[in-house]
Amino acid sequence: MGKKMLFVGAGAIGSYIGSFLSRAGHDVTLVDPWAEQVEAIRQRGISVTGPHDPFVARPTAVHLHEAQRLPRDFDIAFVAMKVYDTAWAAQLAARHLAPHGYVVASQNTWPDPVVASVVGPSRAVGLVMSKIGVALWKPGEVERGMERGQGKGHDVFRAGEHDGRITPRVKELAELMSVIDGALATDNLWGERWCKLCANAMGNPVQGMSGLGSFDIASSEVGRAITIHLGAESARVGLALGYRVPKFNGAAAEEWADAGRRERWDTLDKMLTPTSAGGRNWRASMAQDVAKGRPTEIDYMNGHVVAKGPECGVPTPVSSAVVETMHEIEQGTRKPDAQNIALTLRRAGV
Repeated sequence: MGKKMLFVGAGAIGSYIGSFLSRAGHDVTLVDPWAEQVEAIRQRGISVTGPHDPFVARPTAVHLHEAQRLPRDFDIAFVAMKVYDTAWAAQLAARHLAPHGYVVASQNTWPDPVVASVVGPSRAVGLVMSKIGVALWKPGEVERGMERGQGKGHDVFRAGEHDGRITPRVKELAELMSVIDGALATDNLWGERWCKLCANAMGNPVQGMSGLGSFDIASSEVGRAITIHLGAESARVGLALGYRVPKFNGAAAEEWADAGRRERWDTLDKMLTPTSAGGRNWRASMAQDVAKGRPTEIDYMNGHVVAKGPECGVPTPVSSAVVETMHEIEQGTRKPDAQNIALTLRRAGV
């Protein structure tokens, strides 16, 4: 049976997931403060492109100021805003849930404790999404850039309870997500979250500070160097905190954490180096935010790694320097430039 679903956030990920679920027959409503996006969806739907057949979805779209008129009978509410908007978005989502409904944190970084503080852990579910990059440069047009998963050893969506139980609702959520790509219910929400945090922390800010795309960074020795340092620091912190961190970006967490050894560094560097010319220069979410002049999630991404490092005695000099550089870009005192990569490494003393 079709579900009644509310998305608080009709940006890239909310539009992408919401479009697939709407096409699958669910009753989907998107709420967003971006007026042009809401009007575009109302007028012509959402154009969805990527490593799949293109299609147009026509979910219901509602301006944020109209949300108070929504009914309170939604089965599932997805929080799909930037992580710094999690608290108010979760409050709005909870207000419109049916008594049996629950809120899904479908965001990057570490949003689950915030959602739980608003709605309670019993009504909060985490949804971790890896190997999926989506962009929304124009109202009503969402594009996926990463290759589509094949359900062979890698699943894009992981739905998990805060206490690690495999419950009927996380199984149901994974089944719902399977219309988009591979999905499973996980007993390791926090390890999966940290895994995605590592992947984001080693890629997003490098693009944001440099203005370069993913291929150009991977083609540069200094670009690969900062990527490895960030992956290593993030992995060391997560493992020291006791999380079961799955493999990310081509290597096990333990391998990234071991990047201080020359042999391991060389292996990781070779793995990251493109083997052919002309790869796609994808722009991750933080690079999209910088281009649009919006606040970034740097304090909740690399900043979270930096904040947790002292708790487990793991130094994070490159992550700290990255946060500093991104703050300057957000404040307008520094422009995105490829030279910011080397500058940041010098700041970190590496």
